[in-house]
Amino acid sequence: MAARSAGRLAAAVGLLLFAVATGVALSKHPFPWTLVLAFGIGLLGTLALAVARYDAAVGLGIVLLAAVRIEPAPADLILFVVIAVACVTGRFYIRRIPLIVTALLSVFLALNMLASVELIDVGRGVTFFAITLYLVIFSLWLTGYVHSTYTARVVLRAYIFAAVFSAAISVLALFVAFPGHDFLIRGPRAQGLFKDPNVLGPFLVPAALMLLEETVAPRLLRARLASKLVLLSILTIGILFAFSRAAWLNFVIGAFVMFCVLSLRRGGGRRAATFVVAGVSATAVLFAALAVTSSFTFLSERARFQTYDVQRFGAQLSGIELATKYPLGIGPGQFERISPISAHSTYVRALSEEGVLGLLVVLTLLLLTLAFAGRNAILGRDTYGIGSAALLAAWCGLLANSVFIDTLHWRHFWFLAALIWAGAARPVAGSPLGQAWSPSSPRSRRSASFGRR
Repeated sequence: MAARSAGRLAAAVGLLLFAVATGVALSKHPFPWTLVLAFGIGLLGTLALAVARYDAAVGLGIVLLAAVRIEPAPADLILFVVIAVACVTGRFYIRRIPLIVTALLSVFLALNMLASVELIDVGRGVTFFAITLYLVIFSLWLTGYVHSTYTARVVLRAYIFAAVFSAAISVLALFVAFPGHDFLIRGPRAQGLFKDPNVLGPFLVPAALMLLEETVAPRLLRARLASKLVLLSILTIGILFAFSRAAWLNFVIGAFVMFCVLSLRRGGGRRAATFVVAGVSATAVLFAALAVTSSFTFLSERARFQTYDVQRFGAQLSGIELATKYPLGIGPGQFERISPISAHSTYVRALSEEGVLGLLVVLTLLLLTLAFAGRNAILGRDTYGIGSAALLAAWCGLLANSVFIDTLHWRHFWFLAALIWAGAARPVAGSPLGQAWSPSSPRSRRSASFGRR
């Protein structure tokens, strides 16, 4: 009862802050009244959907994670309403979140506020911190939301649909001049509804790995093997045509880790063989796509060292130097106000903006999540059907990706972390939490029966 009251209070405060922020934004940047009216109607529609069909609203929010061209993104607005409804109705399951994760995230947010005394651009600092705060809350909510096979299926289907659609429409835009196609590409690179092709590629990688494990060991998706291979080929082509070297590295590391994990499990030989067949099929499709589109030349150019790489590494060195001058950091979002080039590294941003202690907290959180993912994979403990090998592989790839690109505000970064935390918090049979969420509980029976339909 107390938790529900606290949730309602938090929702009320959040909605009040949202209303104030919206009012301030409208006063500074007046929009046409028709756009404001459409926004209001959309918000009310989202609220009605979240109240009437909570899981459908969640699925819609996850699908829209593929569209982050502006901030706040459409997914942020929908998920904000969903999280507010979850707080009011007692569906923000705080007790399911690993305590150490909550503690580390709280310390990281506190360090952000402490470093804010050095802010150069207050407006950007407040906005940047607000986005970080929202993503932390989103990840904690999602950790609690994924507590059954049904909710895991909702999330997985929505994410894979978003990834496949985004990959397909973006690659199509490269070769077919349909209306608005140039909005989905940047030169010869697929970009989708993201700000940068370097975000589209890594967004597709976890989906490809999850689908790959579903192909090897089906749990949540009932599609036939041929259908899964077609979807996997679309995702792989999307990763290729984003022409993001970090995304390629991400995918290669993820595939290697996943192959190793599946090979070591019971029946690993058969699963590894299926994995190899799927991998060979995807590779053949890639070569065919490159041949048909005559993209081998651009592929070889992208694979080389680029002139702007020197500038990126120079910016990272500047970030390290900033940490020596500002031990507590320069404050959230301030790196670009000092350096003409973005940090291009999650670790450098944490070091420069939150100081050495901030970097240590971030590294601890990332490595702890890696440990959770590794333990889940070793024990064969999936996240209610979402494969633990795929989650470990995707996290390893994302950690490598974060060396070269700033991933702190990537929605799928926090999405993936939440799925790993949910798997780590999955109750063990015989524990009090396990009894509370056992298959015999009324809610679990409803979820299970719905999922079997």
